[in-house]
Amino acid sequence: MKPYYWESQHGNFGDDLNLWLWDFLLPGFREVHPETLLVGVGTVLNRALLPEDGHKLVIGSGFGYGTLPDMSDPKEWDIRSVRGPLTAAKVGVAPELGIIDPAVMVADLPEFQDLRKIYKRSFVPHWESAIAGLWPAICDAVGLNYIDPRGEAKDVIRKIGQSELIVAESMHGAILADAFRVPWTAVSTSHSINSFKWNDWAQTLGVTYRPRRVPVSTRAEAMIKGARFWGMDFQAKEPQPEDPNRRQIDGDLAVAEREPRQTSLRAAAKRALAAPATLALWQASRAAPQLSRDSALAERKERFRTVLDGIRRDYF
Repeated sequence: MKPYYWESQHGNFGDDLNLWLWDFLLPGFREVHPETLLVGVGTVLNRALLPEDGHKLVIGSGFGYGTLPDMSDPKEWDIRSVRGPLTAAKVGVAPELGIIDPAVMVADLPEFQDLRKIYKRSFVPHWESAIAGLWPAICDAVGLNYIDPRGEAKDVIRKIGQSELIVAESMHGAILADAFRVPWTAVSTSHSINSFKWNDWAQTLGVTYRPRRVPVSTRAEAMIKGARFWGMDFQAKEPQPEDPNRRQIDGDLAVAEREPRQTSLRAAAKRALAAPATLALWQASRAAPQLSRDSALAERKERFRTVLDGIRRDYF
């Protein structure tokens, strides 16, 4: 088998962990059934992302963007589980198959055991926010450790597990925090953050997605997200393409950055303009966090292990 994952042009740890997670969960899977594509972690049940031809084994993937592919032919699709009940309903499979996002199993890897707590509070933005936001400086100002979701996946995950509290705009930031039993608070900077996929996962563990609103931090970030910034509206004029890599992010960023070379005065001005974002992120980091019940997480992980047992029986 070959693992499929959506490869962001900018990097995104929640997708990149597919490169090694399945070697831990299904050792030897690469040596069997070369005709099969393992469709795992990610919001990838999207007609624009997955190849039309070939056999696909779906293990925990989610829907959230674009249009579903035609998954009705059992000869082409073996759907063992999906991220949650919302995806299950969209796909048209039994709700019992909406088990959990497989990323929770990362916490079982030997290298992530007994992580020492280093960070009091950490912030994991969405990868779009990381591209053009002022978030590292804002985190410095409010006493948060900044975790860049575009970093090397294991390094990002380790820092999440080494935190005592996570403020997450990245859904997988919250998923990994919950898996490591780190309390978390969800935030959102724009309507471009997909609530469907968050709720899909949250319902599997009995937690609630009620993100605290945090304004965008820069004009460039507003342009990328189609948001407002200090009264200026940057709503997109055309609908977004189904494939996120085809969005005009780099072009928007280039336009936003056509300005004189950064000076200390200009940097101070940008920090001043980011004051609403700074205050809102500080408030979010002090809000009451949430965490799923130990028993709920353990039950879902055990159901997922049963799915893996069935795959080993049928494919190995």
